[in-house]
Amino acid sequence: MEARTLAGVCILAAAVAIAAESSPKTEVADAARKLAAQPNYAWTTTITVPENAMFKPGPSEGKTEKDGLAWLSITTFDENKIEFYIKGEKAAVRLPDGTWQSRAEATEGADEFGPAMFIAGLLDNFKTPAVQAEELVAKTKSLEKAGELYSGELTEDAAKDLLVWRPRRGGFTLEVRDAKGTVKFWVKDGMLTKFVYSLEGKMVFGDNVREIGRTTTIEIKDVGNTQISPPEEAKKKMS
Repeated sequence: MEARTLAGVCILAAAVAIAAESSPKTEVADAARKLAAQPNYAWTTTITVPENAMFKPGPSEGKTEKDGLAWLSITTFDENKIEFYIKGEKAAVRLPDGTWQSRAEATEGADEFGPAMFIAGLLDNFKTPAVQAEELVAKTKSLEKAGELYSGELTEDAAKDLLVWRPRRGGFTLEVRDAKGTVKFWVKDGMLTKFVYSLEGKMVFGDNVREIGRTTTIEIKDVGNTQISPPEEAKKKMS
């Protein structure tokens, strides 16, 4: 009798452990890590904001390789394009006028508001989709699974943090109130293929309070079939 009871307890404990290991949050985190383990992949990012928004970000596209090299092309608010290659602390930036600059050159004077601050913010805060997704999973209250779709709510602190664009790590931030957000992940064959997160809240400017919000959609593509070939000008700036 005691043996059977002990066996039952062990089976129950194992079932609980398996259920915990295969929770929706764990499955999505594993799917993000599986994407990160691929030799390379590409992605597109689109950001939707309200019609009355002061700034309307353009689309961007990127590529990354497992060794850490990444490329990103961003359409700015004024429909110009900024392109950069980055690997660790090294980066080469192609400005809208077509010239290439090193990280140090492109971010000179970044402590003052202007293009250099914007570029510094992009470089300092750059993360590949696999990293972004895994961080988002950790910032959800919980996730529910429905087929290939996983969805849930972000914590208030996470939504607040994501709503504020930081020009540089540790730089100034604006006050955000009533922040909230939702996130959705799509997983196919155990690997992340797409994720979308929507945010809303109120930005405080002195005595003024402005409602803000945006939806960011990141779609993964060309997994294992992506190549990054920096031009010679970019390679020199990264050396």
